[in-house]
Amino acid sequence: MSETSPKLRAELEGIPTYKPGKPAAADGPVAYKLSSNENPYPPLPGVMESLLTASGSFNRYPDMACTGLMNELADRFGVPVSHLATGTGSVGVAQQLLQATSGPGDEVIYAWRSFEAYPIITQISGATSVKVPLTPGEVHDLDAMADAITDRTRLIFVCNPNNPTGTSVRRAELERFLDRVPGDVLVVLDEAYREFVRDVEVPDGVAVYRDRPNVCVLRTFSKAYGLAGLRVGFAIAHEPVAAALRKTAVPFGVSQLAQDAAVASLRAEDELLGRVGSLVCERNRVVETLRGQGWTVPETQANFVWLRLGERTLDFAAHCERAGVVVRPFAGEGVRVTIGETEANDIFLKATEGFRASL
Repeated sequence: MSETSPKLRAELEGIPTYKPGKPAAADGPVAYKLSSNENPYPPLPGVMESLLTASGSFNRYPDMACTGLMNELADRFGVPVSHLATGTGSVGVAQQLLQATSGPGDEVIYAWRSFEAYPIITQISGATSVKVPLTPGEVHDLDAMADAITDRTRLIFVCNPNNPTGTSVRRAELERFLDRVPGDVLVVLDEAYREFVRDVEVPDGVAVYRDRPNVCVLRTFSKAYGLAGLRVGFAIAHEPVAAALRKTAVPFGVSQLAQDAAVASLRAEDELLGRVGSLVCERNRVVETLRGQGWTVPETQANFVWLRLGERTLDFAAHCERAGVVVRPFAGEGVRVTIGETEANDIFLKATEGFRASL
């Protein structure tokens, strides 16, 4: 037997591994999972009915063009169908963007810390990551990001609101930044948490994209819409970019269940807005309580809060787990905590109070 093995791409050497949020223990004291930015509510009205109907055709391939969902999105956002592309969550579409724009010798710029999939999908594409540190206020440093652009830059991610800090860039600073970006560099506004934004100065990426051909907007049904387990996201971009995304999509990647559930969710907007409003109220309560306890909490426009804890990060995460909630630690940096059910948030806030008292 040969001792050699198949040659694999050198770009995969040392690639970081995506770390999902730790689940709540099935047989221990932990009762709530606040580590994955999931929506604590069940599916929206009409979703379960659509899933039951679609389940009768598992023996058939889904509609590869996602026709019903694409038409629904076109109507919802007032864009041409040709400006849309779907994928397996917004992260799946982001990876398609890398495939369409970047390869060895190219550079991809993003803030750090930001969404931890960015370095993974960049390295998979063979491109080079250019990480620009956040400001001391945990916000994208757009001036520094613009300064980092070279003739090798192909794509820039702007995660707005930013995961995991929850902070956002505002309209004027984003427009100034976009004015500095060359027209042949694609700027991706990753808006996975857009529905939770309440700051009127945080721009809607769809409005920004309309007169900027080099802007692409990512959205997902995983967060506010509560379809994380079905994996469906989409991009809104001008036709050349959207067409490239459709070319790089995995054939039949978005299941018929996901397509039909997404359509049903879009049609339940009143219920969606009510649920999101309740989570925003809980977010405000959690932030105010944390600040009252003495914590420094960045202004968040997402469905989570960020605590920068440095070397105390893992100790804090373990303390929360013993108290009954799982949070998402980033070792040596801080923790991201999803806004969940009121009961879960209460347990978390009691844990933060106890942790500060022990310092």
